[in-house]
Amino acid sequence: MAEQTLANHSDRLNAINIYPVADADTGTNLYLTVRSASQALLHLPPADVGTTLASAGRAAMESARGNSGTLFSVFLAAMAEPLAGQPRFNGPLLAAALHRAQLRSWTALSEPMPGTILSVLEAAARGAAEVESTLGGDDSNHALALTLDGAVAAARTAVVLTESQLGVLTEAKVVDAGGVGLLLILDCLRSVVLGEPLQEDLLDGLSGYKVQDPNIALTMPEQAGVEVMCTVNLSPLAAAGLRMQLDELGDSVIMSAVSEEADDAGSYPWRVHVHVPSPAIALDAIQAVGDPNNVSISALSPNATEDAHDLL
Repeated sequence: MAEQTLANHSDRLNAINIYPVADADTGTNLYLTVRSASQALLHLPPADVGTTLASAGRAAMESARGNSGTLFSVFLAAMAEPLAGQPRFNGPLLAAALHRAQLRSWTALSEPMPGTILSVLEAAARGAAEVESTLGGDDSNHALALTLDGAVAAARTAVVLTESQLGVLTEAKVVDAGGVGLLLILDCLRSVVLGEPLQEDLLDGLSGYKVQDPNIALTMPEQAGVEVMCTVNLSPLAAAGLRMQLDELGDSVIMSAVSEEADDAGSYPWRVHVHVPSPAIALDAIQAVGDPNNVSISALSPNATEDAHDLL
């Protein structure tokens, strides 16, 4: 359901995508990342909730696109951790999973900012925890419904607030695109778990989100540079060193372990995301410590006509 919902909303999400760069692709990136997760599940045998989400999270992270797609994949993989071995979902597990997801997502980004998808995730976790705390550990389906309602309602409030939390959004009079995308995904989760339709009025009144609103992303100043993404096997110490170096070379640095399983040398697969002036700046640093694979290079300008790989 999330895949189809994001496909339906991708154009509008792209139109308000102006932070951290106005590259008009948040909707597309979230859709492609979620599609990778859903397609991975088509080939898996039935499993418990945690195993299923962990598989989806790994697939999403390996194919993550953009800031929003990368953070969503971290969110998905982290949600799986408290659910390991659990045969069914319930309110306490949902609250624990959202709490774990918001912690992992904030730490994955070198310079986390309020007013983004992170704020929406944090609010969802807080909303779920507040409801669950009043229910005394009730694991009934009714309690799960109330907890899901609390998470989605809090997430929507947080989306509205994003417009006032980041100056660039305030000036453009739009809410954060990644935050709206996460809100849609959370409502899809609510719909599937409760067997209820999506909330038709969920996005009503969000600044810049009406169909007739202009494509604000395409009116923003031209963006220079490229987005580089890859997967690389590193020890935790080497990963910390690479993060520090990428922080000096570029911005929007996101690094997260794809899995908790180390190889014989004690290295873990890490998904790396960074914005830099040119691909070689990031790739030289990454290749100095490991052998990157699944490399993706995209121009940050939504109007780019050249292949970003040609910039190497």
